[in-house]
Amino acid sequence: MPVFDLSVTPLRDLNSALHGLNDGANDTVFEVTNPRGHHAVAVGINAPVTVKVHGSVGYYCAGMNDGGNVTVHGSAGPGVAENMMSGTVVIEGDASQYAGATGRGGLLVVKGNAASRCGISMKGIDIVVHGSIGHMSAFMAQAGNLVVLGDAGEALGDSLYEARLFVRGSVKSLGADCIEKEMRPEHLALLADLLARAGADADPASFRRYGSARRLYTFHIDNADAY
Repeated sequence: MPVFDLSVTPLRDLNSALHGLNDGANDTVFEVTNPRGHHAVAVGINAPVTVKVHGSVGYYCAGMNDGGNVTVHGSAGPGVAENMMSGTVVIEGDASQYAGATGRGGLLVVKGNAASRCGISMKGIDIVVHGSIGHMSAFMAQAGNLVVLGDAGEALGDSLYEARLFVRGSVKSLGADCIEKEMRPEHLALLADLLARAGADADPASFRRYGSARRLYTFHIDNADAY
């Protein structure tokens, strides 16, 4: 099992090793020690590899992940799992702003809190936050699921498209065109699966669902004040 100590090894060496993997690679588990807030740790993974980061990281950790399983035993800076395609990213601590931004697939789990703009412009990613999220989360979210076991800040789901938002706690305010929706049996089943995959012990029936009112898909003069 390769171990990269980033206090003595350049970050480029770690990412180059991860990018050089192929389907027949013998090394499938990597340990990263002393990340010391480095930026862009484990970006661009495109193989089913496991990366365990022991410490906190800076911005864009696990960005563009496509098939890897990355766990950060600490907190993460802005843009963790940005534009993720597939795989799993787990942050044992907190995540800074725009976690999971533009993500197209895979699962992002934040065991602590996530800051503002969590899931902004998400396009198919599943995000589960065990704590609370900040303002403008899921802004222009197009597809996927955002699950929050805690509270949500201001303007949740502003200009939302077809992503589904599930919040167990309070919501400070909803953004333009975001409304509370009925929690039907298929949503309860979907939520139960997401919670199980994210290791979250919570009753799906205790959540509320939010989604798009679909008033902003095309311009209409009667809705001008909402734009």
